[in-house]
Amino acid sequence: MSGRVGDLSPRQEESLAKFRQNIQDVLPLLPTSDDYFLLRWLRARSFDLQKSEAMLRKHVEFRKQKDLENILSWQPPEVVQQYLSGGMCGFDLHGCPVWYDVIGPLDVKGLLLSASKQDLLRTKMRDCEMIQLVCAQQSEKLGKKIETLTMVYDCEGLGLKHLWKPAVELYGEFLCMFEENYPETLGRLFVVKAPKIFPVAYNLIKPFLSEDTRKKIMVLGANWKEILLKHISPDQLPMDYGGTMTDPNGDPKCTSKINYGGEIPKKYYIRDQVKQQYEHTVQISRGSSHQVEYEILFPGCVLRWQFMSDGADVGFGVFLKTKAGERQRAGEMTEVLPSQRYNAHLVPEDGTLTCSEPGIYVLRFDNTYSFIHAKKVSFTVEVLLPDKASEERLQQLGEKGMAPSRQ
Repeated sequence: MSGRVGDLSPRQEESLAKFRQNIQDVLPLLPTSDDYFLLRWLRARSFDLQKSEAMLRKHVEFRKQKDLENILSWQPPEVVQQYLSGGMCGFDLHGCPVWYDVIGPLDVKGLLLSASKQDLLRTKMRDCEMIQLVCAQQSEKLGKKIETLTMVYDCEGLGLKHLWKPAVELYGEFLCMFEENYPETLGRLFVVKAPKIFPVAYNLIKPFLSEDTRKKIMVLGANWKEILLKHISPDQLPMDYGGTMTDPNGDPKCTSKINYGGEIPKKYYIRDQVKQQYEHTVQISRGSSHQVEYEILFPGCVLRWQFMSDGADVGFGVFLKTKAGERQRAGEMTEVLPSQRYNAHLVPEDGTLTCSEPGIYVLRFDNTYSFIHAKKVSFTVEVLLPDKASEERLQQLGEKGMAPSRQ
């Protein structure tokens, strides 16, 4: 049995009745207390009454702390309204709202330098509450229960800049918030125009997703427009995504409903850096360097680093060793990222590199040019692995060019 209204086993019926009885005291504090809503929490915890109750009570406290009853009247800061990409546009064949996340033009670093993390998360909470409201309106309009949404995840332009650690951590916080407070809300998620780096990006966020959510993700191939049209009527799908919907002015992207972000002008910046924690700190003597080695076993992995220096600039470059098992000088190795001096004492540096071949990669902090000052450098380096299942499916889609696949 699916655990949904009209498809409950006797044991599930009994669990629902006990669940309702156990949470009588908080029912008035919920946005709705019908069986559809309560069953979402039970399904999210496999009908474990104790876990479901704990989850729901935590949500009640969350609603109170975040003042969600009034969040729809709250307006995000101007920079967030203008540059946080995505939006709700149209309905699928079942009447569920369709939400578009547009990744490529999203200026993740600009957003975190221009707005507080709290405002960004609160904006996403507001979006979630808006979706709940639209689902309720659709239920009344269509005379049937609408409680899920369809998502289109547009990955065109997804690149290394989107793997910036503070941005991934923020997105992880949002995903955790979504999973814990809006269970069973996602109906299906279509990934379109996924580039080769998608498996690495997906592997970073996968730990924040429940197994049930992962099963709802479909990576589409070259025929993604055809697949979308099997789930969304042409008049409800923007022309840019294969449908016939346009804005009143004929805009095929429907930018009145979907925000496409863009690079944020520096006039909006309220800080020049995002505070980060570093895993290592080293003292580099004058006239010397410090090397950190990472073994990459297969191509497609991504090296991600952040570092800052104390008091003065420091050199940095990435090299590939030509001989394993021994320390090599910079001139003896293959230069992958040319070494240059960074003013990391003023603004912390960060970067990523897609490793095109296996081998021992060396991240080299250079102070050989300084004959007077030692340098204190704090840094974090990570090897980001691709999700192998996603990688294999992208390869299959590239070869076949057609069929969708589930994550």
